[in-house]
Amino acid sequence: KGNGMIGNIYSMGLALQALEATREFYAPRTWDCAQAFSTVYGHNYQQPMAIAQLLPALLGKSYLDVAGLDCAATKDTSPSQQLPLSPILGTHGIPRDLIQVYWSISNTLQGKHFHCSTSVTVPSGSTLLQVMEVAAEDKPQDFSFQTEQTSWGTYVTSIHGLAANTDDRTYWQFLSAGNALEEGVGIYKPHDGEHIEAVFSTY
Repeated sequence: KGNGMIGNIYSMGLALQALEATREFYAPRTWDCAQAFSTVYGHNYQQPMAIAQLLPALLGKSYLDVAGLDCAATKDTSPSQQLPLSPILGTHGIPRDLIQVYWSISNTLQGKHFHCSTSVTVPSGSTLLQVMEVAAEDKPQDFSFQTEQTSWGTYVTSIHGLAANTDDRTYWQFLSAGNALEEGVGIYKPHDGEHIEAVFSTY
């Protein structure tokens, strides 16, 4: 993409590894390495899997370099440079402003169709998962949901009793202003007045 993004922010780690490892094979087509890394530096990665895929690229390596690693020569060394990853900042003990988030769920794909909307008030900096939890607590008959933990973070498996199914190729897609969220529900932090919708979808 024109802004240095390769796929989405979570595919960047493997994409950068692949491009670096195969640099000699795709000439004369070039890619803007500096722009791609600038995009990476501007993102606050928090998911361990995304960080694990990005770290080799930041060091100019790929997973392929593991085969030639001399563990005896590196066991006493430590990183010589600080990686430009954004720190995770805490605000314990500091009161946060409240924000209002509009939360909707809809299904026109399977079974009995439904569309439910609500307004949720949460502290500024809350994640979408926390918004969903408040909505489910206020109106469990409409907004109850289930999740499972994966290496990529919290994955929503079911909302309103309707479960995603790999056999049917269905899943819950999360949108803001019609655009798919690039972060998971446990990471994404809605802003005041934002309308987020979960749509039962197929791929």
